[in-house]
Amino acid sequence: MASFGLLNTAVLSVYLIGMLLIGLRFARRQQSSEDYFLAGRNMPWLPVAMSMFASLTSAITFMGLPARAYEENMALLVVCIVSPLLVPILVLVLYPAYRRHGVTTSYEFIGIRYGPAGRTAVSLLFVLARLGWMGTVVYAPALALSVATGMPLTLTILLMGGMATLYTVLGGLAAVLWTDVVQFIILVVGAFWVAVNLVSQAPGGISEIIETARAAGHLHVVGWRFSLVEMGGLAVGVSFFLQMMQDYGTDQVTVQRMLAIRNPRGVARAAIFNACTDVVMVALLLFIGLGLFAYYQNHPQLAPAGSADSVLPHYIMATLPPGISGLLISAIFAAAMSSMDSGINSLATVIEHDFIKQFHRRAQSEQHDVRQARLLTLGIGVLATALAFWVSQLENIIKSFAMFMGLFNAPVLALFVLGFVSSHARFWAWAISVIVAITSTLLLKHVVEVHWVYYVPFAFSVSFTVTWGLSTIAELIGPEKGDHHHVSNR
Repeated sequence: MASFGLLNTAVLSVYLIGMLLIGLRFARRQQSSEDYFLAGRNMPWLPVAMSMFASLTSAITFMGLPARAYEENMALLVVCIVSPLLVPILVLVLYPAYRRHGVTTSYEFIGIRYGPAGRTAVSLLFVLARLGWMGTVVYAPALALSVATGMPLTLTILLMGGMATLYTVLGGLAAVLWTDVVQFIILVVGAFWVAVNLVSQAPGGISEIIETARAAGHLHVVGWRFSLVEMGGLAVGVSFFLQMMQDYGTDQVTVQRMLAIRNPRGVARAAIFNACTDVVMVALLLFIGLGLFAYYQNHPQLAPAGSADSVLPHYIMATLPPGISGLLISAIFAAAMSSMDSGINSLATVIEHDFIKQFHRRAQSEQHDVRQARLLTLGIGVLATALAFWVSQLENIIKSFAMFMGLFNAPVLALFVLGFVSSHARFWAWAISVIVAITSTLLLKHVVEVHWVYYVPFAFSVSFTVTWGLSTIAELIGPEKGDHHHVSNR
């Protein structure tokens, strides 16, 4: 395989310096905490929509979707159906409620509905989950890039983590959003470039790629037959519907972006744009996986050894000319950095608003708040980068972490949904349901051994049902003073 080379290094350096310059561009505009955390609530919708896609499309997704189609099948094509179905819920129910109450974090809504204990508990779960998530989204692509390019693993981790932290510290959410716009463009152009290149290298073009994949069973999406040990279409649909509702509707990474948009019409446009982009990019990345499979069927001697997750960077470095390969490797950097910068900024926002300001109510100057926000962002960025090194010491971390993140996110989503549909749900009942949901889901995993796609729907159902049942019983026994914080959706 060709080494990374001087030209590719120059291309990657230009990309990294460009991200830093954007951070410097917005550094002097951060005059208040609202400027720093919400870009003054005055962002146009299109950059926010691009940022939302870039933030949630980590390098794990950018490399992982092609890897799944390359190694298995097209099962994740179901996501193309699920994402547009979420749009009405987001733009008609969830986001209007957040904007109406003027919150900075989605967890402030939980505080309005359930009181300070609920807000603190959910915020803490977010902080712990996102810290681990950021360590993973930096380490996984850093490892793949290290293997594919020959760059030292330490260098790839430090470049991703260090540069994302630096421009986020400087420019706040505005810098995150505008760097994400550049990263979105690099991601989309990079994916289309790889797809076109794969089609041009197949003697029979698209038809040959499709036929090769069909003959090997890789075109199989999913059967609709119910089975606890297989990834059925209905289970995939329900599981990803819930996961994406959590990601797009209640997770601070996305909610923070939507709160930065000037008006509700812009919010709706951003949600629709993101759903359309999901459809196109998920289908395109899965097609790239089929193209990689067909290419290496025709050239088995060139196939990469080891994990399928490295097949895309391996192909980029092995077959594309210098400069172009550097640009596409920059796309994988962009995918990782757009996720990390968003995570850093969102975590700093939650810690500032849901912990520091909630429990330390003495007013401070806006300049003090901005300095404190920058110090928080710097500390979180350093910690997340250090966690990427720690993650590298663990085995099977990505699969294990995905399971546990799903286990914790499902009960959080249940609490949000109950906050909208029920006037009598109690926080203490939910706290009990979290224990029941996690315990029963782990038992389901180890005793029944069902497919992982069922974990999130099962944990959500248990948490929702237990909370609803205990709250209903408590309501029948007698209303508890101070336990009702119902939020009107009107």
